Amino acid sequence: MENKKNIKPAKMKIKKGDLVKVIAGDSKGAQGKVLEVILDKNRIIVEGANLVSKHTKPNAAKPNGGIVKQEAAIHVSNLMLVDPKSGKPTRVGRKRNEAGKLVRVAKISGEEIK
Repeated sequence: MENKKNIKPAKMKIKKGDLVKVIAGDSKGAQGKVLEVILDKNRIIVEGANLVSKHTKPNAAKPNGGIVKQEAAIHVSNLMLVDPKSGKPTRVGRKRNEAGKLVRVAKISGEEIK
């Protein structure tokens, strides 16, 4: 069997700070900013989407403990980038700009994604 440590994770088309829309799952339709990208698991944490209840013990920071709502990771296949021009979910392509640098481009509008 192949050694999994040598397998390189796939290149993500979504980066930290991007605006994405959830297209499948319990949080379907939710939009939010990408907080974290977990490359080795192909998962992304989106602000305000896929909220789970975490039970916390009392500690110095939270003397009472209790139940805290926090975002859980969503698989990248359940997310789409939001087009900066139209505001609709779009696929992502790659093109060279005038400077010759490879940049991400929204398939719907052709707009460059910052």
